[in-house]
Amino acid sequence: MIVLFHAYNRGFSAIEVAVMFSLYELAGVVTNLLAGVAGARWGIRSTLITGLGLQVFSYGLLFAWSDGWSKAGAIAYVTVASMFGGIAKDLTKLGGKTVTKLVTKDGQDTRLFKMVSLLTGMKNSLKGVGYFAGAALLDVNYYLALSAMLGLVVLAIPFAVLGLSDGLGTAKKSNATLRQALSLSNPNLNWLSLARLFLFASRDFWFEVPLPFYLRSPSCASLGPAFPCAADPDCAGGAFCGASGSCENLNVGGGCGGPGLSRLLVGTFLALYIIVYGQVQSWTPQLVTSPLGQTPPNKRTEIMWGLVNCAPTLVLAVALSKAPAFLDEDQPSMLAWLIAGIAVFAVIFAINSSIHSFLVVKYSPRDKVAVSVGFYYMSNAMGRLMGTMGSGLLYTYVGDYVGAYAGSDATAGLAACMIAGTVSSLLAALITVKIDDEEGGLRCGRIVCYKEEGEEEFAERGGAAAVVDDSQL
Repeated sequence: MIVLFHAYNRGFSAIEVAVMFSLYELAGVVTNLLAGVAGARWGIRSTLITGLGLQVFSYGLLFAWSDGWSKAGAIAYVTVASMFGGIAKDLTKLGGKTVTKLVTKDGQDTRLFKMVSLLTGMKNSLKGVGYFAGAALLDVNYYLALSAMLGLVVLAIPFAVLGLSDGLGTAKKSNATLRQALSLSNPNLNWLSLARLFLFASRDFWFEVPLPFYLRSPSCASLGPAFPCAADPDCAGGAFCGASGSCENLNVGGGCGGPGLSRLLVGTFLALYIIVYGQVQSWTPQLVTSPLGQTPPNKRTEIMWGLVNCAPTLVLAVALSKAPAFLDEDQPSMLAWLIAGIAVFAVIFAINSSIHSFLVVKYSPRDKVAVSVGFYYMSNAMGRLMGTMGSGLLYTYVGDYVGAYAGSDATAGLAACMIAGTVSSLLAALITVKIDDEEGGLRCGRIVCYKEEGEEEFAERGGAAAVVDDSQL
């Protein structure tokens, strides 16, 4: 949030900000792969401490970002600084997911599912707090915001140094190698990893850069010579009173057509999304899959929820293109559409992510879990990279040029990003079909959606056995 909003207020376009985050995401591709090998060799304690140290270094670099630099210089510098943050983030995340497998006995899939969901959900809820805190502190001072982040990471380091054993997560039989990490001998993990790539692209095609840019952008109809002004308060949100005496877009590269919210409100909007997403992840086993008889989940469960994941972004894409609220720039109605659609997506995407996080740990051999999780999250990072860069291009270049005071039509750009997200969701669901994991079939509460051939009774799922006959299908 600090980098994104600081860049927005200095006139960087969506594609320029996407480039700033490119090495952050690309570093995750390489880091997850190598960190899996490192964790299996030297333990996850070493990867965690290294990650926290690099996070401090990354924040330290951002302190030097000067407003007097050229755009090209700022982009290059922040891209490199963000790269170290990307490495740090994935070194840290690897340890958390790995530990859940190591502290769960074989055969306890339901317990493992609950533990992975709780850890992942709490992590994302705290990230939501960070979205809000970043936007709020930046309203006070850029350096204060960075200092607060730096302090939180420094506080975490002693827990990593003193709280974990050296050998946790190491391979017991032989040292892991890069060749093992790249091995294609685990088909289920490979297909799941490819599906994960498109699952996270389905969110990052519109969430990381386009959505906050759109929420900050002013109405196209409130800019230009037709709207004279004497001071900034005379202009709509997201606009300022230019030297020409007319209302102008605060960031022409960010487009126009949005509700023109303040940084704090946009940060709050994104924070609530992340917090809802995290809490749904935490409670997916208890509130969603168990009542539906889908705990522990299998590939059929993920296919079903993956297809459902297409709906919110498809509806929003149509609304952005056709709904009167967006065509007439009726800002309260626009916000109602966005809040409703994105809230529904947060819930559905959280269920998908929770199931994915469980399946990768389930499919990973116990003594190579760090390598397997690292390979899987390498695909996760590739999906984020594809979504982030693709979103910058679509958001910046799809909309028609409205004028020098306004920039391009950001509503059309965001609609294109939503379409790309829908296609990615569909591909993720279709790829999951290739996984060989159909034990238990698929239930949707009392309805049996699928059963294996010859199977007359499901094992106990969600606390009740279900007898199945052909009339129920």
